[in-house]
Amino acid sequence: MKVVFIGYRGTGKSTIGRVLADRLGLPFYDTDAMVEARAGRSIPAIFADEGEDGFRALERAVIAGLADVDGVVATGGGAVLDPANVAALRRGGRVVLLEADAETVAERTKGSDRPPLTALPPADEVAALLARRRPYYCAAADFALSTVGLTQAKTADAVLGLLAGRERDLRVMDSFRLPPGEADRLLTLGPATGLYGIAGHPCLHSRSPELYAALFEVYGIDASYTFFDHPEFGEILRAAHALGVQGLSVTVPYKAAALAAADEADPHARAIGAANTLIFCGDEIRATNTDWIGVRRPLEGSEARTAVVLGAGGAAAAAVYALIDLGCEVTVLARNLRQAGVLAGRFGCEAGEIRDFGEMETPDVVVHATPVGMGTDPRTLLSADDLDPATTVFDLVYTPQETPLLRVAAARGCRTIPGTEMFVYQACEQFLHMTGIQVGPEAVREVLGL
Repeated sequence: MKVVFIGYRGTGKSTIGRVLADRLGLPFYDTDAMVEARAGRSIPAIFADEGEDGFRALERAVIAGLADVDGVVATGGGAVLDPANVAALRRGGRVVLLEADAETVAERTKGSDRPPLTALPPADEVAALLARRRPYYCAAADFALSTVGLTQAKTADAVLGLLAGRERDLRVMDSFRLPPGEADRLLTLGPATGLYGIAGHPCLHSRSPELYAALFEVYGIDASYTFFDHPEFGEILRAAHALGVQGLSVTVPYKAAALAAADEADPHARAIGAANTLIFCGDEIRATNTDWIGVRRPLEGSEARTAVVLGAGGAAAAAVYALIDLGCEVTVLARNLRQAGVLAGRFGCEAGEIRDFGEMETPDVVVHATPVGMGTDPRTLLSADDLDPATTVFDLVYTPQETPLLRVAAARGCRTIPGTEMFVYQACEQFLHMTGIQVGPEAVREVLGL
């Protein structure tokens, strides 16, 4: 058994860690103490001699050696900013985030000999670093617990309760669509097994459960991933809370609703106006959007200057955001001019109807962000005559991998990018937000046979 405590200095990781280790009869590992022992110097001396980079290198080496231990581990406050550390800490263990408000942390750490990490006054530094680090803490943690007002004994009791897990009453999913046998599989999960899922309607076609199951196994994470397919997003959230879900991948038609449901959203989700990722951390829901990364990464290095986005929904918004970030001038075209205008207006772009495409100057990139051509749909919004061989055509539809639009574009001599590339890169980024672990696109492609 491995239990890992993460969080900022002053939240009680070492003291609670020792208490818990004694109760469980397990060895206790303090990564800061192990760094000092390895270096033969104090942490302030390491910072003075080698700077923060030198300290982080020593910390990474120490944590790598804890990947397969049984015991209770207390980490440094910044350890989980490194995905390699998170991968080692999460392997075979459960990660508990201990929290306290900035004022409490500043009071608890007053007079510390630790070197400052910013030029801010101590209390301001604590507040700034807590705000910056919390997304990393939430990504890496299985549980979050505030230590404010709790004794060491009561905190240890609370941690033991979290580690024991909960009996899940799957009746909250009686009205949900599930693949054959999935309900029986969920009944076999242990009470302490982490739970994640895909939220949408419909979403049973999603390959996310297959991907996450494989990645959880690779990284030694005791977790499972299932489907939350329901016509009402409120019911999905109710079930997620009841079942102790740690994270949701969100697909159509709930990305705007997911953003609205979040207690906190990062700048990307707010700018796009939609969230495809929800992380449940303590009593809060955090939102982000990784779809734009799925559009941006396959287009990096293309030196495109002009782009057209076909569609005006959530995927289109993510595409516009990504293309602007790449420095493109973007035009939004949709069958509904008003909707195109609303999306374009948010980003300062031009707008028009799809029928206007043939009258435009040839764009460097076309991103198709509508459901047309999905599954067995034989339609395409553009014909071969509409396209120029110099244009890159990126179809965000990923089922089938070769869509009608991509067949037309390839026949015309265009560079084509299938929607599976968006899925791969957004999945890499989403897994990082969900677990704190960075997975490479090659691993995702291998799992999915791409």
